[in-house]
Amino acid sequence: MTEQHDNAAAQTPLGDQPGATGQWEPAWAETCVTMTTNPWTQGVLPRKFIELVGVGLNAACTNLNPDGTRRHIRAALAAGATRDEILFVLKCASVMAIHSCSLGAPILLEEATAAGVEPIKHAHTATTPACDRMKAIGQWNTAWDPFYALDPVWTDAFMATAIGVYASGVMPPKEVELLSIAFDASYTHMYAPGTRRHIQAALKAGATMEEVMGVLKLCVVQGVQACNLGVPILAEEIANCRDKQSR
Repeated sequence: MTEQHDNAAAQTPLGDQPGATGQWEPAWAETCVTMTTNPWTQGVLPRKFIELVGVGLNAACTNLNPDGTRRHIRAALAAGATRDEILFVLKCASVMAIHSCSLGAPILLEEATAAGVEPIKHAHTATTPACDRMKAIGQWNTAWDPFYALDPVWTDAFMATAIGVYASGVMPPKEVELLSIAFDASYTHMYAPGTRRHIQAALKAGATMEEVMGVLKLCVVQGVQACNLGVPILAEEIANCRDKQSR
């Protein structure tokens, strides 16, 4: 590897390996390093933001990768990220779970209508200030309308947790949208409506096509986590088989 690749590879999804991969498949490992380090070496996205995206991709509720999360938190701090910025990313990684309702609630309403089932009528007298504020700051998503209609009180409780993310000002709007693209386009999520919405918002906020593509590449290089997980286990199990055979 070149020195540039060595420095970048220490923080990319490839982590501290290739290890056994480099011994067994040196040519493939070198090619993999070139591909995975590209977002770090290309210079399109700032290093700190790249590491924050790495934190988000690993900590996301659709992934929950402790090793990658720690590695990128360490790298983000080294690149100058603050506690509040990292905490912001972790909160985003949590609230993206709302897509379960964004996906499921419209289907529930459609299938209930087809089955002739109607929701139980409740006298909802509670106000929904968090939802109202999300609408006021232009962050309400019409994809949320179905589950708001089904359970406005719970929806408001969720939005009370989300509004602190959207209205915090911890990260600039463009970076928030780019981070959101990473969450939605991640191979552990692949939420198409959100990906499109946040690409539209990122471009409107001044992001370039190269920056958006840089985020998408960060999602792709995350795939090498399969080797980070599996190759050490394979090496251990091969060693175990050899030990058993030698007895």
